[in-house]
This record gives sequence, C-alpha cells and structure tokens, in this order.
Amino acid sequence: MSDLLKKYDLWLEDDGPAALVIREYLMPIEGLDGVLFPATYAASEDKTFKGGYNIDTFADGKNICLIDSVGSQANRIEPLFARQQYAGLVPQIVITAGTKSVNLLNAGHRAGDAIVRCSELQQELRDAFHELQQKGNAEPLAKIAPTSIVFGAWDSRDTQAKLPRLIASTIRAFDVRELNRSATYVPPVDYIAEKLIEKTDSASMGTEKDPNSKHGFLHALASWKHGGVIATGGIRRDASLHLAALRLLAVDEGKQLQDKLPLMRYILGLALTAFTYSSSGYLRQGCNLVLDPDKHREFSEVYGDGHRIPATVTHDEALEYAQAAASEFVIGDNRTVPFDKEKAMADIGEESGKSKKKRNAKPVGTEE
Repeated sequence: MSDLLKKYDLWLEDDGPAALVIREYLMPIEGLDGVLFPATYAASEDKTFKGGYNIDTFADGKNICLIDSVGSQANRIEPLFARQQYAGLVPQIVITAGTKSVNLLNAGHRAGDAIVRCSELQQELRDAFHELQQKGNAEPLAKIAPTSIVFGAWDSRDTQAKLPRLIASTIRAFDVRELNRSATYVPPVDYIAEKLIEKTDSASMGTEKDPNSKHGFLHALASWKHGGVIATGGIRRDASLHLAALRLLAVDEGKQLQDKLPLMRYILGLALTAFTYSSSGYLRQGCNLVLDPDKHREFSEVYGDGHRIPATVTHDEALEYAQAAASEFVIGDNRTVPFDKEKAMADIGEESGKSKKKRNAKPVGTEE
C-alpha cells in the first residue's frame, strides 16, 4: 500500500484531533479601511428583522456583521469538484430538466434536493439515506453524492436523514460602521417635454409604479440605501474540518477501522481538498477580499484536551492525497438522468394529501 494513503491515518483514529481549524484575516482590496458590501437578507416573517445586513450588536456597543454565511461558503466551494482538475474525484451526476442540465454539485440541497429526488435516482438515494440512518453505513451515499457527506445534507422531504457538515466556513466583520448611499438617474432626454411620450394620467404618476418611470423615461431616485460597511475591527474567515464527525462514518456495523479506511480516506481526501481551497476573493459586487499580509494565517490540529499543534497541509498535498484515496475507494459512475415530471407530481400530491389529512384531523379529546 502507498505510504501516501497512510499519511493521515492517525487523524482517523479515536485519539486523533477533534478538528482542523483555519483562521484567516482578510481585508478589502482597497485596504483595511475600504468599504465592503455584506450579504443582504430578506425581512423575517415576524418582522423582528426588517431585512438588510445581518449585524449583531451587543450591550457594550460592539457588533459583528455576517459577510458570508456557512451555507454560502459551502455553495462557493462545492462546485470546485466539477472543474476539470477535480472532476475525477467524485461522480458527476447531471440532471436534465427541460432545456437545462444541472450538476448535482450545484443543487442547493445536495442529495436531498428536489431535482435529484424526482429522477430515476430517487430510490437509490432513499436506500442510501436509510442505510446511513439505520446502520451508519455511508458507502452507498458516497458512491452517488460524496460531497453531501462533506458539506452536509438534510433529506427533509423524504427520509428525514440528516448529515452534519464536516466542513464549516464563515466570514465575519467586526465592529463595523454601516454606511448608506443615494443615487439619482437622470434620463438623457426630457421625453415628456419633447412630446416623445405622454404624461401618465394615473394615481401612480411620479412614483416608482409609474409606467414611464418603470421603463426608464423619468428621473429615478434611490435614497438612503445600503452603502456597505467599514470593518474597523477587521475581517476574519473561520473554517473547521470536524474529524470527530468524520470518524463516525462506517462501512458496516461492527467493522474495525482497517475495514472502514477506504471510505474514510476518500471522504477525508475530499474534505481536505475543499478545506484547503481558498473560499475568499470575489464574493459579490463591492466585496472582493484578500489576505491581510500583516496578519499570520493560522492552521491548527485541535485535540480533545484543547491543545493545538500547527498543521501543514497544502492544497496541492490535499489534492494528491484525494486522488490516491479516490482510486483506492473506486468512486461511483458518472450519470446523466432526466428529471421525472411524474415523480414530481406524485411528490407534490403526496405532500398535499398529508396536509389535507392534517387539516381534517380532529383535535385530540374531541368527540364524534
């Protein structure tokens, strides 16, 4: 057996590290005092959160602003495995839906997503989730959707199987100063004065609902909108690879570590490849982040008793290990399958039936 495959076996043993942790200090491309634009979120249903930036403010006046959530970071990293250099590490599962072809690596709910659940893979995935739930056997799922094990999945519409994220990454800014911005659009021609269009004769005249305004023929104002933040306390990406969770994987109940190793090495290889890949950079308009050259990047093995030792895995080393582990495990086949409209309608009908049954159920304790 290649020494390369044994390289990280100590991490897979029960007394191995609880996790690998990366802490990176970032800054906008304009500099430490540059303005960056965090993610914006819709208002909560109960309106306690009115929408906008996710900023938590504490009693001492300090605050933390969410720049990129754990889910967003996962969705940025996972499609890496569709690129040519990495595509051989995982089965490429493509679902054709109408005129579109969707790689499972781009499906938000991964193996639990409706687009793959309503295809010919439905029963295979159901069986794989049941195998994981009932026996702790992740191998069938690893043959179809191994990144669902790495990044987590919840089959919330069917088996209810939940897979914890082995990798979690989040970017936050500290002690931010929130800015606002305003803008005015001035049309190149006064279309009404030049009698090129007619003035709107309605209650919406001069408002955003005015058809002339909606089609760009009038002045448009955008006052006091979100204008980004300045992170006076810095920006940080915290990422963790939970080796303790990875060690819960098994091929069959009762088997020893040696029998589990091909699967565990394979998942570890994928996780290390994803974990060592830089997920900062261009996140969205107005949010292009780079490493702060004055602050050291921290990469540690963290043990159960709390002690830490430096970790030294590079991305190239992780990829080399992942390729060897994938060869040993023998990954599943690439497949292209069509979205099944009948399965989708049955899925919707089944859920409608459950809802109707629930609505018609008599409260506990009532009499006929």
